[in-house]
Amino acid sequence: MSGKTEFQIKTVNQTWQINSACRGPEAVLFFPPTTSERRDDRDLRERRAKAICSGCSVKAECLEYALEIREPFGIWGGLNEVERRGLLRI
Repeated sequence: MSGKTEFQIKTVNQTWQINSACRGPEAVLFFPPTTSERRDDRDLRERRAKAICSGCSVKAECLEYALEIREPFGIWGGLNEVERRGLLRI
């Protein structure tokens, strides 16, 4: 035996991100701050992010990507991390 271990790296298509509505200065709305965030502030931030998602042409691809890689943070495809975990349990 040669002692080599073979493995494959699965790549995920991310070209859809070029057309995402969340690009630009408002991208900060899609992820929590690095400091603590009050519940009211989080709810407002998430509502604003989801409003941007609602008109996005790649919303479905975004959600599919987040579910596939099990993204633990942020708003992806119009859903927050708790909502995505709920979908994965179904």
